[in-house]
Amino acid sequence: MSLRVAAVQMCSGVDVARNADAMARLVREAAAQGAAYVQTPEMTGALQRDRAALRAQLRSESEDLIVATAARLAGELGIHLHVGSTAIALADGKIANRGFLFGPDGGKLCHYDKIHMFDVDLDNGESWRESAAYTPGQTARMIDLPFGRLGFAICYDVRFPELFRRQAVEGVALMSLPAAFTRQTGEAHWSVLLRARAIENGFFLVAAAQGGLHEDGRETYGHSMIIDPWGRILGEAAAAGEEIVIADLDLAAVAAARGKIPNLKNARAFGLETADRQAAQEASA
Repeated sequence: MSLRVAAVQMCSGVDVARNADAMARLVREAAAQGAAYVQTPEMTGALQRDRAALRAQLRSESEDLIVATAARLAGELGIHLHVGSTAIALADGKIANRGFLFGPDGGKLCHYDKIHMFDVDLDNGESWRESAAYTPGQTARMIDLPFGRLGFAICYDVRFPELFRRQAVEGVALMSLPAAFTRQTGEAHWSVLLRARAIENGFFLVAAAQGGLHEDGRETYGHSMIIDPWGRILGEAAAAGEEIVIADLDLAAVAAARGKIPNLKNARAFGLETADRQAAQEASA
């Protein structure tokens, strides 16, 4: 089965309404190019470092402008629209970094809360503590769609291959990875990590990214990508600015790749021990 997909690259600012308008414009353009599945980046709604300002603009899922706009767009355009993520106010006063999938009728199909929090100190002086504001998700998510099983991950999740492997073993054919990678980490690792996850698991991977210098001062890497199960890059955006990456996916390639390299089927359970323990065991035998 052939599926036309789109990765929408954005450079979201601090104004949610302006970002919602940009999302709508880009999604419409992707749909006009024939995309049946469209993915936007992590934090489509706003990139906002100021925690007080972020909390002031937070809304619950039922009141969120990005959610409402995406639902309306999906129904109007008759597509599967995946909002990579946006910040959602939770009932306990905390925040979720939450992605949403809407169906062609405009209905919400599922959501996914980012599991792994980006808590790092980079050697260029940047320091990030995502866990200081966001509550990590507890559950990986997959969904069966007319074109195949779709899996979910967000940004920093890419550095935890077990999340991808578990979903691949369960039959995921198309993996999503919306992101807002920093420029420094993106230059070092973005492409190789995406290609590795696709190769290891024999699935297609769509990664819509933020790209450019944002109003809050951060700089993201861009280079939104669509990758096939053999690790080939089918489409790639520039480093900065809005762009739509389109690719036609032959989903039969998933079974073909897994048939040629059957590592999912050949995986074995094993123990782990140090050499000195082995030597001690052999000496006492």
